[in-house]
Amino acid sequence: MYQSTARTQLHETQMVNLPVATAERRLRLLSYNIQAGIPAENWRRYITGGWRHVLPDMERCQNLDLIAAVVKEFDVVALQEVDTGSLRSGFVNQVKYLAERGQFPHWYYQLNRNLGRLGQHSNGFLSRIAPDFVCNHKLPGMIPGRGAIMARFDMQGEPLVLVTIHLALGKRARNMQLSYIAELIEDYKHVIVMGDMNCSCQRLMAHSPLRDTSLLPVTSSLRTFPSWRPRRDLDHILVSPGLNVHAVEVFQRPYSDHLPLAIEIELPAPIKA
Repeated sequence: MYQSTARTQLHETQMVNLPVATAERRLRLLSYNIQAGIPAENWRRYITGGWRHVLPDMERCQNLDLIAAVVKEFDVVALQEVDTGSLRSGFVNQVKYLAERGQFPHWYYQLNRNLGRLGQHSNGFLSRIAPDFVCNHKLPGMIPGRGAIMARFDMQGEPLVLVTIHLALGKRARNMQLSYIAELIEDYKHVIVMGDMNCSCQRLMAHSPLRDTSLLPVTSSLRTFPSWRPRRDLDHILVSPGLNVHAVEVFQRPYSDHLPLAIEIELPAPIKA
């Protein structure tokens, strides 16, 4: 579901410092698995707080405000593990909530696993720039419930395509999904793929269908999981060769079991407003 929301003046609870893009051709992007807004500062809380995946709690709203303060510093945000309106989220569409708190005029969500009142498992996409085309794709796999959001932005010349994904845990299903993504983007010159890919960068680029594409990882060493003691690089942003990367950073924000991954890129041509 694609939506636009009016800008509002909101109280800033916390800010993330990223080098400000002064050139018109700079774009700041963030990929963030927010675990349905459930905080996870340590392993003990990660285990004992498992009930929050089913039931609501007041702390989740406070945590979403902290997440909103992170995402509002960016131009485009890819969200994974978002709940778009069930019991555990207090029937709040978290994509809409973050769009309003982060003052994003354009937002989109993709419902991938509908558990009714118990869970609305979704991907989300926030943007300050109006896409000219947005669609969702159900990804193949042994167990249904994985998807990709594809957004295309009009540019002077070639379009810019951004794909938000959350891949399966198993290698076989994940490779089926990556094969689908590779085919989806093969006709585009300027592409960014970002999300929780549930595997290391080395495995992703050397032992998956992405090895046959021109996509390049922005980093091969930044770890994002678990947030309290990062040991694994599961979250990635991949870019096509024509997009110059000027900054890459993982932010130490324990508002989920994943840490957010950010980049700043230079576009090959200005995006039309």
